[in-house]
Amino acid sequence: MENGVMLQGFEWYLPGDGSFYRMMTERAEELADAGFSAVWIPPVFKGTGTEDVGYGIYDLYDLGEFNQKGTVRTKYGTKQELLHMIERFHNKGVQVYADVVMNHKAGGDRQEKFIAIQVDSHDRNKEIGKPVEISAWTGFDFTGRGDRYSKFKWNYNHFNGVDYDDLTGKKGIFRIIGDNKGWNLGVSVERGNYDYLMFTDIDHAHPEVKAEFMNWAKWFVDETGVDGFRLDAVKHIDVAFLREFIHDVRGYAGQDFYILGEYWVDNMDWIEDFLQGTEFGVDVFDVPLHFNLHKASVEGAGYDLRRIFDNTLVSRYPMEAVTFVDNHDSQPGQSLQSWVEPWFKEMAYALILLRSKGYPCIFYGDYYGVGGEHPYDGIRDDINSLIHLRQNYCFGEEDDYFQDPNLVGWVRKGTDDNPQRTAVVISNKDGGTIRMHIGHEFVGREYIDKLGKSKDVVVVDNDGFGSFNTPSAGVSVWVLKE
Repeated sequence: MENGVMLQGFEWYLPGDGSFYRMMTERAEELADAGFSAVWIPPVFKGTGTEDVGYGIYDLYDLGEFNQKGTVRTKYGTKQELLHMIERFHNKGVQVYADVVMNHKAGGDRQEKFIAIQVDSHDRNKEIGKPVEISAWTGFDFTGRGDRYSKFKWNYNHFNGVDYDDLTGKKGIFRIIGDNKGWNLGVSVERGNYDYLMFTDIDHAHPEVKAEFMNWAKWFVDETGVDGFRLDAVKHIDVAFLREFIHDVRGYAGQDFYILGEYWVDNMDWIEDFLQGTEFGVDVFDVPLHFNLHKASVEGAGYDLRRIFDNTLVSRYPMEAVTFVDNHDSQPGQSLQSWVEPWFKEMAYALILLRSKGYPCIFYGDYYGVGGEHPYDGIRDDINSLIHLRQNYCFGEEDDYFQDPNLVGWVRKGTDDNPQRTAVVISNKDGGTIRMHIGHEFVGREYIDKLGKSKDVVVVDNDGFGSFNTPSAGVSVWVLKE
């Protein structure tokens, strides 16, 4: 969809009362009307309990159907409610992307003993001591589900790392020893080898694991009808496995099946290596841009807005870039906290919504607000205005006017089908005016600030230029006066 917009449809502190699917079903129409073309939903699988946000995955085949981990429903609701929500979004023309967690499993059903060796948490290639027998919760039997949908049961051979030895009560990172067993090599080189992240780490080089994930993916697509996957923690997953998985999933679900990876690192070279490793078969979140936005919001007028797109994914690989302002990991209180300060939120969203490059993703917390110890009401009305501008006034490539550290702007040049031209001005200090070229065909035409920040009327001069302004620490979007 041209000028599509994705909603990250959840935040970390949603109530664990099972009401989420019903709530989002009721919101499907308003989100479609607001202009959202897709919604990314949280992990829908049975986790460690009803307060599990979804990343403590227990059973990928339990979508809130079986009595496991003390509950039938997940944090978000039952399988029936999930399927009804997806159907409702589809009826409103909104695609649904599922958050898929394939890096690890949690909440094993039984302990197993095996040989492992502790490694240095800062350099996982560095061994500590000698191989010893340990005990960990690596047996997954899914007794509540039985053999329904899949007969596959997990044991320690399907994993390559754990973080606790129950025999000694020792915490640490333990690499499992065995034939053809070791850390997967196609992962981030952070900490020597960043295969291990948390819980019981899956060995993606194991042939039974690879076959089971593909069987699951086919079942899940058929069962839910989702339009794409958001793959969690991909810098911890073997890239050879991901390349094969992506190829096979699209071979089954269709080449338009959308796949987005979360590679959380502020390093474009590493992101580029990942894209090349997957043969550019996956879109990636523009984490470097997020950190630029965060830095701009913290530094205020001291930040040089001309640098906002430096070393970002959207500037280097725009076709693979999913731009975002914040998410469930960056919100206050979370492990990757890097919250974009509220005063800069509208400007940040203008920077991802009103430009031609990237697939923008709106955070639920910025739209509907966040809970927890740091509540925030969000800026839904502002975001709705920007989405409306994106989908009705912002077409074609842009000419940039990034000449002042505190005042930048651009002109969207339109297309044959949508020839109108739109000017955007952003300031992080005192405001100001930028003279920008609109085109000789617009000489004498009047422009107004559609956001209403400025009450001026700008007339395009005989050279095809207009002098467009914005207030202090704000954004203005100038369109032809009707």
